[in-house]
Amino acid sequence: MKKATVTISFDEERLSALKMYMEQKNVKLEDELEKAIENLYTKNVPAGVRGFIDMKYNPKIEAAARQIKKKHSFSSAVGATAPSDDKTDTVGE
Repeated sequence: MKKATVTISFDEERLSALKMYMEQKNVKLEDELEKAIENLYTKNVPAGVRGFIDMKYNPKIEAAARQIKKKHSFSSAVGATAPSDDKTDTVGE
């Protein structure tokens, strides 16, 4: 999947302090921002749309989805008859 670049503005002194304290914890700002945007994506984009995008850009997921669809395919009810029991209804016997 092609990556896009996101640019935001943030107070320079606050950013400097944030980087300094994150470095002390061996945490990368970019990694945390990626997690945050991924959480925003998951929270705001409907699951069906996320699934479609995943299938569109990941052939392995698309193949797995086709396998699941084959296993769980439902036939049309048009022209189908209701299942019958071997028992017959007899009234008055």
